Amino acid sequence: MALSKPTFLTHLQNLAKRHHRSPPSFITFRHLSFNTPEEAAAERRRRKRRLRVEPPLSSAHRSKQQAQQVAPSKPIQNPNAPKIPEPVTVLTGNRLNLHNKILKLIRENDLEEAALYTRHSVYSNCRPTVYTVNAVLNAQLRQSKYADLLSLHRFITLAGIAPNVITHNLIFQTYLDCKKPDTALEHYKQFSNESPVNPSPTTYRILVKGLVDNGKLEKALEMKEEMVEKGLAPDPVVYSYLILGCAKSGDSDGIFKLFEELKEKKDGVLEDGVIYGGLMKGYFMRGMEKEAMECYEEACGENSKVKMSAVAYNYVLDALSKNGKFDEALRLFDRMKNEHSPPRRLAVNLGSFNVIADGYCAEGKFKEAMEAFRLMGDYRCSPDTLSFNNLIDQLCQNGLLGEAEDLYGEMGDKGVNPDEYTYVLLMDACFKVDRIDDGASYFRKMVESGLRPNLAVYNRLVDELVKVGKVDEAKSFYDTMVKKLKMDDASYKFMIKALSDVGKLDVVLKMVDEMLDDESVDFNEELQEFVKEELRNEGREEDLTKLMEEKERLKAEAKAREIEAAEAAKRSAKAAVSSLLPSKLFGKKEDESQSTAANESTIEAASEGEVQAQDVNAGPSEEATVIESVAADSNSVGEATVADSGAVDTKSF
Repeated sequence: MALSKPTFLTHLQNLAKRHHRSPPSFITFRHLSFNTPEEAAAERRRRKRRLRVEPPLSSAHRSKQQAQQVAPSKPIQNPNAPKIPEPVTVLTGNRLNLHNKILKLIRENDLEEAALYTRHSVYSNCRPTVYTVNAVLNAQLRQSKYADLLSLHRFITLAGIAPNVITHNLIFQTYLDCKKPDTALEHYKQFSNESPVNPSPTTYRILVKGLVDNGKLEKALEMKEEMVEKGLAPDPVVYSYLILGCAKSGDSDGIFKLFEELKEKKDGVLEDGVIYGGLMKGYFMRGMEKEAMECYEEACGENSKVKMSAVAYNYVLDALSKNGKFDEALRLFDRMKNEHSPPRRLAVNLGSFNVIADGYCAEGKFKEAMEAFRLMGDYRCSPDTLSFNNLIDQLCQNGLLGEAEDLYGEMGDKGVNPDEYTYVLLMDACFKVDRIDDGASYFRKMVESGLRPNLAVYNRLVDELVKVGKVDEAKSFYDTMVKKLKMDDASYKFMIKALSDVGKLDVVLKMVDEMLDDESVDFNEELQEFVKEELRNEGREEDLTKLMEEKERLKAEAKAREIEAAEAAKRSAKAAVSSLLPSKLFGKKEDESQSTAANESTIEAASEGEVQAQDVNAGPSEEATVIESVAADSNSVGEATVADSGAVDTKSF
């Protein structure tokens, strides 16, 4: 049945209403038709490539990627810029466990193992912090292990562990204790100019005290002024060091000038008692005993408002004991011991017992000095090597060698290691009472314990041994120390003279033989003439000439063997090139005569460093390259053979 046009349109509208759907959104809309199958395939490949390059992201990865895109790029840092030390917050987890383990080794007095463990940890997964390194350095400084300290500091510097201000302070203290103030000032200058960390008040306290102890008062005063320029006000401790320096140099005017300067800065109120001991010394220097005791009453009287620490008390004790007031010093010391109640109140320390022991020795009461020294343990004070050396020196100077040796025996029980000065004190004391063997024994213990005596100590030892006719023992010490010390001409002459006086000229010639073999020894004309003079007395002057001629002959033969070995290596290289160049390298077969001629010409050219191209099937540049590479490899093989064997038997060629 045919429909009219209006009826057909109405029918279409009804169908549209019946099957109405919402139009697709623009997000999901995409074209599904392509003109050709090739276009569809190309679209599929493009989508696969995009998925490989940009895979779909999860929500977590998407947020992380967006954060990275938003975060600004880090600026490029200068690799030569000094590193900033790590904060203390890094001392957690495994690094904290490592720190505690090393602290345990330090408490057990195993400093060598602590330092070695620290070194090994640098290259492990748990790198030590600068705070761990500082703990080891501080322990080494307390026991005067200066060489080990500087070695460890050099190692951690090369390992890239950035030092903090405490590390620098330990290095300053080390050089100042070693009587090298100029080196300490050089390190301070480098630290102030290049380090990213600033000096602390403790830095200036260490420098000022060390400079005063080393007799550089002017430099210490300059350091005080520099401290003001840095914005750090000098405290009473710094002024006390400077005042004691003025007292040591006999400058009473400087003492009172510094005192008035400090009073002006503190508005006339001085609550820290650390300044009063030096001020009392100034009054005593001027003969003003009444004013000195008034100052003492102001600082330590019953109604005093001055805060007295153990260090402040020690300065007052020293001023009293060294100016005829030792009885008053003992009363003050008893009061200090009564006030001492650690950890709430620390009224005495190691310095307190050292001052009292020195005071007893000055009074000639050495038994009481030793008793006071041994009381340290009752007040939780531990003596150090310096304290032992001080008292041992006092005892040795007054002929009490037995008591000094008893005190030396107690060092091991207290966990204190003797140093070079300890052994030298005992050695010299033994020599004074003609105990030469015991003195030599102390020198031997010093060497066996890893300490290094200087040349002057060695000279004193051999001199005493030779005086009592122990030339053989002196020679044995010479053999031990000749490789450890830089002997001078006087030391060589002394030993040569001692041996020749007892007729041991053969030993003298053997000694000269060893000197000629040692390249670090300059057997100059003066020494030669001295040896000839000693040999001339026995008519054996020609023995030295023959010995030197024999040495020259052996050196010439050794040099000839080296040249011969080099020539043999060159011949070996030529033979290796000949065996490594088959005719097939040249791209065609040749008869045996032609191949031999070509190889000989090639070897000759390679040995002279000039290889010419042959007119063969292979290209000339390729042939030259092959020959040069083979010749170089063969030459290196020959040189390695000579280096490993040390000599080449030319008969085998």
